[in-house]
Amino acid sequence: MSVTPRPNNCSIERTLDIVGEKWTFLVLREAFGGVRRFADMQATTGAPRQVLSARLQRLVDEGLMRKEPYRVPGQRQRDEYRLTDKGRDLYPILVALMHWGDTYAADDDGPPMLLTHRDCGAPVEQYLRCADGHEVHGPREITPLAGPGAGLKSA
Repeated sequence: MSVTPRPNNCSIERTLDIVGEKWTFLVLREAFGGVRRFADMQATTGAPRQVLSARLQRLVDEGLMRKEPYRVPGQRQRDEYRLTDKGRDLYPILVALMHWGDTYAADDDGPPMLLTHRDCGAPVEQYLRCADGHEVHGPREITPLAGPGAGLKSA
């Protein structure tokens, strides 16, 4: 039996260090839906004020979101939170989590939200493909190989 060597610097672990927490994913869900203001995010996520503030600051610090000032007439200046390219690149991960939840965690009534292509209205689907265009159906069709930055540790 062969065992795949474990890298010292696992990209999954590093990603989870940044986004691997419930409130962070809920903030990202709202940001992808166009919610930009703190009070609106708090209302839609139900996150405690301190938790939301900390999550937003972490997303800004990590470069996934940026602050943009705005001012409602008669009030003090506040910040909106907008996704950066780095943050938008997380969208396929949220779609994958949603599709998994629709399959294994949704109520019997079905998915609570459907994603459709804005241009044609067709349902959005997600696929893995290799560089030659072959669809990959699961982990049994993939061979993990150490990459140039693996920094392998011995088992």
